[in-house]
Order: sequence, then C-alpha cells, then structure tokens
Amino acid sequence: MKQFEVNFDGLVGPTHNYAGLSYGNVASQNNANAASSPKQAAKQGLQKMKALTELGMVQGVLAPQERPDISALRRLGFTGSDATVLEKAAKEAPVLFAACCSASSMWTANAATVSPGADTADGRIHFTPANLTNKFHRSLEPEVTGRILKAIFSDDKYFQHHKHLPENEHFGDEGAANHTRLCRNYGESGIEIFVYGRYAFDSSKPAPKRYPARQTREACEAVARLHGLDNEQVVYIQQNPDVIDQGVFHNDVIAVGNQNVLFYHEQAFMDTQKALSEIRQKYGEGDLHFIQVNTDQVSVNDAVRSYLFNTQILTLPNGEMAIIAPMECRENNSVYNYLSQLTEQNTPIKQVKYFDVKQSMQNGGGPACLRLRVAMTEAEVAAVNPNTLLNEGLYQRLNLWVDKHYRDSLTFADLADPQLLVESRTALDELTQIMKLGSVYPFQQD
Repeated sequence: MKQFEVNFDGLVGPTHNYAGLSYGNVASQNNANAASSPKQAAKQGLQKMKALTELGMVQGVLAPQERPDISALRRLGFTGSDATVLEKAAKEAPVLFAACCSASSMWTANAATVSPGADTADGRIHFTPANLTNKFHRSLEPEVTGRILKAIFSDDKYFQHHKHLPENEHFGDEGAANHTRLCRNYGESGIEIFVYGRYAFDSSKPAPKRYPARQTREACEAVARLHGLDNEQVVYIQQNPDVIDQGVFHNDVIAVGNQNVLFYHEQAFMDTQKALSEIRQKYGEGDLHFIQVNTDQVSVNDAVRSYLFNTQILTLPNGEMAIIAPMECRENNSVYNYLSQLTEQNTPIKQVKYFDVKQSMQNGGGPACLRLRVAMTEAEVAAVNPNTLLNEGLYQRLNLWVDKHYRDSLTFADLADPQLLVESRTALDELTQIMKLGSVYPFQQD
C-alpha cells in the first residue's frame, strides 16, 4: 500500500494585501500598508506547488476566502448595497474594515488540525477547522474553511469533519501551526504533538507577558478527543513563554517535524528534555532524530526573520528528506551556514531547496504556513476531489485564471473600490467551477 503526505497549499486570493493586523507577528507588523502584488503572490505560491510535484510529491490546492468579507461587515451593522457597505466601513471604521479585508487565509497551516486514519479510532482522516479566536480578522475564516474542506474531502467513508471549537479564548485553536506528527511511515500509527502557549482555566501556570499565547492546552485536548486519538499517541508540550514574547507566535515558527525527525530551536519548549523523553517513549522502537538548533548557532531573532523553522521538511521518493526554505534563509548568513552544515550531518535531511515566496514572507508567513499537511493512503488520495490535486493541466489553468483576474498592484485604498469586489467575486466564482467546489462562498449562497 502506497502512503503519502499530501501538502494542500493555500491559493493566494485576488485581494492579497498587507494590513499589519497580526500583533505578535513581527513581519506582518513591519510591512503594514505597503503595496502588495496579488498576481505575483499567487504565482509564487503556484510555482512552489509545481516545484513540489516535480520532486515527486502529491500536491493539492486550497481555495482562498472571499475578501472583503461583506457578510461580516453586514453582521457588524453596515447596511445598503455592497458598494455602500464598503464605502461606509472604509470611512467610518477603517481598522475594522482592514480586518475584514485580511489576506491571511492564504496560510493554510492555520486552516485546520488533521489526524490521519492510522491514528484515529474509526480509521478515517479527521478535520477540525481552527477557530482562530485570538485575532478577529482570522476568526472570520472557519465556516468557509469547513465548506472548502468538505468540498475537497467529501467521501464520508474516508473523511470525518468536525465543527470548529467554541469561539472563545478559552479554546483558542490555531490549527496545524501548533501541531505536528512523527511516524515511521505516513500510513502507520504515529505520535501527534500538540503545542500550546497557555492554560485557559489556570492562570497560575506560566504564560507570555508581551505577546498573546494563541493556543490553549484545553483546545489541544478537545481536538484530540474529537479525532478519537489514543492518549498513548498524543504528547502535549508547552511553548516557551519567553520565545512567544520574542515574536514566535506559532510553534511552526520555532519547530517542525516530519516522520522520524523533530527539528527545533533550543528555546522552543518549556521543558524540552521531559517532552523529548515522552515522545521517545511513546514512539517506541525505531530511529528517531531530534535536531536541536542552539542559540549560539542561530539566534531566535534570526530564526524568526528568516523563518528557518517555518520551512517544509519533505520525504522525497528516494527516501531522503529535503528542507523547502524561503530565500530569506539563504540571505541570512548564520541560517545559511547552519543549513549547509546540516545536510552533511548524520540525519535524514540531505537537501535544502530555496524558493522565492517574498509576498507571503512580507505578510508574516513562510513556506510551511502556506500548506496543510494530510497523511494519506493511495485509496484516500483516490477519494479526494481530483480537481483540487495539482497536475500540469490544473497548474496552467490556474496561472491563466490569475492572469485574467488578478491585479499587479494593490494598496489599502483599493480595497474599498466596489469594482475590486466585483473582480474578486467573478474570479472566485470561476475558481469554484475550475475546482468543482460548489457554492462555498456566502455571495454564491445569497
């Protein structure tokens, strides 16, 4: 039986913009209100997806959200035609309007938590969309995310979908950005690692002081219950509060795992040795690689600026692992030197491939932010909506679609343009036909 880890990358939407909405995300705040290029951003993402298929990987595509979110603005009291709603919101509540225009759904690592069938009690792949309650602009996403996931993974013989957790800070859930999985082979039972920033119901426990801890322990436990995971397959680790206060807003900015490799910074976790001991005990027999990057090799600041740990670790068809890194890793001397040395060490990681995803990086997300990982068997892949799996035909069609509908440049002022809303909806309506998703957007259901 063939086994795969399929990366479903988020397709950047036609209103991709830099609003600097994410407090605690240094790159997002540093580039607030700069002009963006939706066309370039979408093409950079598609190029990365295509490159992974050329490496022999199975690659999927997730549709973007509709932005500006007119439905949310109407819920918040803005009335009249869509054009009037845009005009009123932009003029009367520009900060709120910016949040309802957020481009952050492109980072599909936050879309959901996924547990493969090898780990779950009923043998199906389980999906729980993240509620993303810590940031208003991201909390608008889970309903549409759930519809898109159901349109891709629709066969209930293989797939089980859950509603996102209660929309409250006590159950703040950031999806796969705070979740990783270790296993021998993708189709075999593995260890699911949930990383949290704080306890919601116990204020005596350690927590960051400067930036918010977006993921709670209680949310992690709830997702594990929903997915039917055995306690002997689950490890809960608290993220180091001090490192959150240094701008590490998600665990995938400071640690990443793949099969039998956990790649992490020495400041990533609160009690590293206890966590590693529990992982090793639950993993059982077999080769397990803990690759720790020390502060004197790469500082936390350099790791955050380059997104060293927001890289993808892939297992190639020949069995070797490769790191998919942004160009920022190559341009940072300490990070580049570290990665050059890593490939010569006694670990499965033997290659580093650099990609230009600057439009995403400037908004605060690297290669790993752009993808949702789904470990699957051959039969499960066959049950996926085939129009969402990238091949040469879909790649060419999506590039033509981007050329037809996307603007070369976009400023914050452009977001209030009613014509942009028309352009965006026309594009998304056509996209749902290309990918056979049905009516997943609110404007298609009105």
